[in-house]
Amino acid sequence: MARETAAGIRVINPGVLTLVQDLGRFGYQHLGLSPGGAADEHAFLWANRLLGNPPGSAQLEICLGGLQLQAKVATRMAITGADLQATLNGRVLAPWQTFAVTPGDRLHFGHPRGGVRGYLAVQGGFDIAPTFGSVSTVMREQIGGLDGWGRPLAKGDFLPCAEGTGPSLRVPWRYLPDYQRPLVLRVIASDQSEAVGAGLLEKLCQSDYQISAQSDRMGVRLSGEALRPQQGGIVSEGLGFGTVQIPPDGQPIIMLKDRQTIGGYPKLGTVFPLDAFALSQRQPHTTVTFEPIALHDAQGRLARFYRFFGV
Repeated sequence: MARETAAGIRVINPGVLTLVQDLGRFGYQHLGLSPGGAADEHAFLWANRLLGNPPGSAQLEICLGGLQLQAKVATRMAITGADLQATLNGRVLAPWQTFAVTPGDRLHFGHPRGGVRGYLAVQGGFDIAPTFGSVSTVMREQIGGLDGWGRPLAKGDFLPCAEGTGPSLRVPWRYLPDYQRPLVLRVIASDQSEAVGAGLLEKLCQSDYQISAQSDRMGVRLSGEALRPQQGGIVSEGLGFGTVQIPPDGQPIIMLKDRQTIGGYPKLGTVFPLDAFALSQRQPHTTVTFEPIALHDAQGRLARFYRFFGV
């Protein structure tokens, strides 16, 4: 438990699962450390942009709601991502905008009306010491977070931050995602696509899949048309964000931020990162489909996205 200081936010109830996150831990996969980081970078980056924070400033990732906080500082905050029915002293707060808090104010997050993960940023970011260059919480590896040991927030935790002031801002409507709309996952073919099985990627793109309840920050498991690779396994090699693995049961797994660093299942392709961010906001049993995207097209779109946020 972090020591309470003069300025910060106190945790009254940690909710279902609330994690400290930034943009991830890079340069340590050779040690077996997952990059981690915000599951939905689109929502995460908007929260920091609204407050004028550096893009990677530490935030809270609130999964499925229930979080209750009390302010011990006068500052500004921003909420983005899932609509978790947030209230400030009982007053409803719409997501995707900033708001002011003063000492004694209470912030409460309900259960999601749309999406899965909400993001809470504070002006200047939470003042948390990094572990291996990042504060991102990876529970499986017991690394990162408030005390460096990879645990989720708990009742009584204290999140240090500075005072802050500024204008009220909101994300323009044209940038707001709709977490209820059908999700098409654009997939880049891997160098194993043909070796895994001729026509298997095409079969993936012609089928509907449902998100399994066994999904988490490591990866999203899908259920639907089984895919049968010509080879049952490969020599273990590095796994990238969005990698589509085909395990023995033929049900695709899409690797997310807390993925293991290597894997030996055949890889059919990689989901375009912006679509993988959106996937992290879809609830179990949601239907998703796939379509191909060329590598150069994906690279150009992703470069424009990060330029926009100054990453």
